[in-house]
Parts: sequence; C-alpha cells; structure tokens
Amino acid sequence: MMDLSVVALVLGLGMLAALATGIWVAVALFAVALAAMFALVSAPAGPVMATTVWGAANSWDLTALPMFIWMGEILFRSRLSEDMFAGLAPWMRGLPGRLLHVNILGCGIFAAVSGSSAATTATVGRMSLPELSGRGYDERMAIGTLAGSGTLGLLIPPSIILIVYGAATEQSIARLFVAGVLPGAMLCLLFMGYVAVWALMNRTRMPEVENKIPLGQRLYATRRLFPVIGLIIGVIGSIYAGLASPTEAAAIGVVLSLLLSWVSGTLNRQSFADALMGATRTSCMIAFILAGAAFLTVAMGYTGIPRELAGWIGAMELSPLQLLAALTLFFVVLGCFLDGISVVVLTTSVILPMIEQAGLDLIWFGIYLVLVVEMSQITPPVGFNLFVLQGMTGHNIFTVARMALPFFLLMIVAVVLIIAFPGLALWLPDTMLSN
Repeated sequence: MMDLSVVALVLGLGMLAALATGIWVAVALFAVALAAMFALVSAPAGPVMATTVWGAANSWDLTALPMFIWMGEILFRSRLSEDMFAGLAPWMRGLPGRLLHVNILGCGIFAAVSGSSAATTATVGRMSLPELSGRGYDERMAIGTLAGSGTLGLLIPPSIILIVYGAATEQSIARLFVAGVLPGAMLCLLFMGYVAVWALMNRTRMPEVENKIPLGQRLYATRRLFPVIGLIIGVIGSIYAGLASPTEAAAIGVVLSLLLSWVSGTLNRQSFADALMGATRTSCMIAFILAGAAFLTVAMGYTGIPRELAGWIGAMELSPLQLLAALTLFFVVLGCFLDGISVVVLTTSVILPMIEQAGLDLIWFGIYLVLVVEMSQITPPVGFNLFVLQGMTGHNIFTVARMALPFFLLMIVAVVLIIAFPGLALWLPDTMLSN
C-alpha cells in the first residue's frame, strides 16, 4: 500500500478538485470516501456507506436542528427586527457611537433566538441599515458593525453549528450552549468598545446629536423588546434551568415564534409555507453534508490516516499553543472557501485525535472552533455574511470585506482571550451543569 502521507495528499487534492468544480459539498464528501474505500480498503463500500449514513441520520441530538432553523425562518418573516430597533434605539443615544450599537445588540438578541449567522445579518440589517443611512451614520461603520455582529448567530445559543459539532463529537449540546454565552457576551463588548472608541476619534463622521428622549418614553419603547425577551427566556432559559433538553426547547421555540408572528400580524398561509420550506431546504442540506462527512470519517478510519496523522503531529511535539496557532491559520484559510458547517464536519474526524492527544477540553475546543469559523463568515471569497450584505447594499463582496476588517481583527483578539483564559468558555457550564 502507498505511504499514508501520499494517500492523504491524494485524497486532499481530490477533495479540493471536487469542490473546485462547484458540486455540492456532500457529493464531494461521498465521492472521496467511496474512492478511498474502493482503492485502499477491503471492506465492502456499499454496506459500510449504508450503515454509516443511517447512523448519522438516526441521531436524537440532530432533531433540534430543523426546529431551531424553522424558528429562525419564522422570525425572519416577522416584525422582530423593527421591534428590536424601536426598543433599543432610545437607550443607545447616550453612548459614543449611538445607534451603531443597535446593530451589535440587535444581532446579539436575534442570535439568541435564531442560531444562524446569515439569518441574523439579514433580519437586523433589513431594518437597521435604512434607518442608519437615513440618519446620516457613516456607511462603512454601519455595514461593518452589521457584518461583524451578524457572526454572533454562530456562537450565542441556540447555535446551529454547535448542534452540528456536538453531534459530530458526541458532546453535550446543552453544555455547548451554556459555554457559548460568556464568549458571545465578550465579543459583543469588544465590538461595542471599538465602536465607542471610533466614534470618539471620528466625531466629524458622526451625525448631529439628536434630542434626548425622556426616561418615560424610553421605558415605554422598551415594551417592544418584551416578546423577544420572552422567547429567549422560553427557549434558552428552559435549557439552563434544566427544564427541557435542547430538542424540547427547540419545539417550544417554534410554538412561541408562531405565536409571536401571529400576534404581530405577520403569520399567514404564505409566510408559514415559506418558513417551512426554507427550514426544510436548509435542514436537508445540513443533513446531507453530515451524512457525507460521517461516511468520509469511517472511510478515513479504515485507511488509518487520522491515526497516523495524529501520531505524526504528536511526534513533532508541538505545545498546545503551537497546535492551536497552526489550527487557527488552517481554519481561517479553509473558511475562505467553505461555509462554517462544512469546515466543522470536514475537519472533525482528522482534528479530534490531535485535540484529545494535546489534552484540550472538547467543550472548550467547540467554542474556540466556532469563534474561528465566525471569522470565515466575513472573509472573501466565500463569506456568507458578505454575500448577504452584498445583496442588501449593492457593494461588491471585497468592499464589504474591507468594511468588516476591524471586526475580523477583533475576533482574533477574542480567540487569543479564550485561549489565554479557558474559563471564559468552561466556567459557566461547570457551574450550572456540574451535576
């Protein structure tokens, strides 16, 4: 048999070639796995593929996935973004940067009921960008804050990508959800701090100060935040309190979002059907990718490549910091060409043995991985948030990427902080879910 390093190189080049043709990621995964099985393994490829795909699909943890996606699709078609802007804006007028902070906090709030980066960016941007433009706010900062903050949909629970990671690595999704809270809040604070400093240093690029709103009016406007806050408490609070599993909480979220949409007058036959079909398409895409990734994982296990690769990395005697530095660069480059879910499912089987050998906590690594994958959402040529904003603003994808660059750099700072202080990700789940 060929040297396994040569085999790994050939398979890697085959994967890149398949992806370069523009075929679906899942089809590329199945094709490379079948090639490896037929060429290198004596086990029957057909039965192995059948049992692996069934095992990947027959996972109770993945039941939450389509439900959370459906919840986000329902809310995307509701008046949620309008209500969030109206409820947050009066409180932001006194901060340096003023209404630019609405983009950040609005994305943070919607991320807590969506789980999708693209949905978060589109929903908040649909309302905030016209408002900020009409009030004379700097376009670069308005678009940049939205591009950066939209990535919070991947980290703040309920996160679709954390569900995928938890299912792929057999980690507790509830613990992953809890672990994402503090890093998500940290990222919000980093973004808001940057906006405040920028506003103080660029006063001429800020619009004229608007009239101060009395406290009573601000409190009255806050009532429009109550529905989304109730939704967050119903979904995430039920998980944190131990009253519901992530799957049960997802079902609660769908019911509450339908109720919210009905009360706001945006629920009708057409919006219901559009939300259901949108969630079905997205869920099927993710399930197909996961099935292909599971088969590729098994095929690689038969060839022995992950074991040999882990041994090779171990022989290099890299420290955990050196390993994480190399992985960060690797994920950022890979994220320039693949979406976040594809990055996670493609690399998990190869990376996991190295992580375990380095003694890194898998819950912590999940949060680190999502932070790094968040960065790929605003890197061309395949940055999903960039695509969303390109469609909304008319700017080309590279112009939007330049506007988002400061927030990309702030995400690097967040990655450094979570590596330096692992407790940012582990303290809350260890405290709340220690039993």
